Amino acid sequence: MTGLKADDLSFSYGAHKVLNNVSFDALQPGKLTALIGPNAAGKSTLFRVIAGLLKPDAGKAYLGGTDLDSLSSRARLKRICFMPQFFAANAALTVFDVVMMAHKQLKGWRVTDDDMTAVARALDHAGIGHLSEAYISDLSGGQSQMVSAAQALIRRSDVYLFDEPTSALDLRHQISVLDHIKTAVAARNAIGIVALHDLNLAARFADHLLLVGQGRILAQGAPNDVLRSSAISDTYGVEIEISTGPREDLLVHAYPS
Repeated sequence: MTGLKADDLSFSYGAHKVLNNVSFDALQPGKLTALIGPNAAGKSTLFRVIAGLLKPDAGKAYLGGTDLDSLSSRARLKRICFMPQFFAANAALTVFDVVMMAHKQLKGWRVTDDDMTAVARALDHAGIGHLSEAYISDLSGGQSQMVSAAQALIRRSDVYLFDEPTSALDLRHQISVLDHIKTAVAARNAIGIVALHDLNLAARFADHLLLVGQGRILAQGAPNDVLRSSAISDTYGVEIEISTGPREDLLVHAYPS
């Protein structure tokens, strides 16, 4: 497998054009990319097109030179794991149950001792082992997001798409979940893309940034380059200043324009 790239992807909901010739250079295995941009910029729609849940009006997405639209639904599901923004599962199931279902989704449904061990380990790594017997209906929004991330990461895929996986989490859990995602992507030599609103989290965890606005990719590259570009201020409609923290990390300061 080589990179994931998009060439002139377009998509509309009726007369409303959401993606307008979206293109980005090949994203490399082992690296985490943050997809940033304001609300309604097209981030979720782009994820759904790449995952095959929406058919583009025009353009192509490629993984290692393979046109993703040429894959069967099962083959595409195996190679691309998509974590949507909103978690949905049968309320009568436990956390252990839903993560087990994700684990067995493409493997058949006979559960072995190894499967039980794998799910227990995944929950512990995600920091939610204590919730294993909790029912989905009893979870908070933040807990649901952590379960959804565990569901995604228990699968072995070439590409992981995470749509705002930290929006309902407090700061400690935001850092924990993103660190877990970044570590897993690197260890598996997979391609990871995470949609984020918090530019400081993007600067801290991402190896690469894609800035989307008005249905297009407006900037792409290393965080230091994208965050210092004029496209950031123009897209968000605020003044942006970048400084360097005590650990040499980038800090993003936003002010009304």
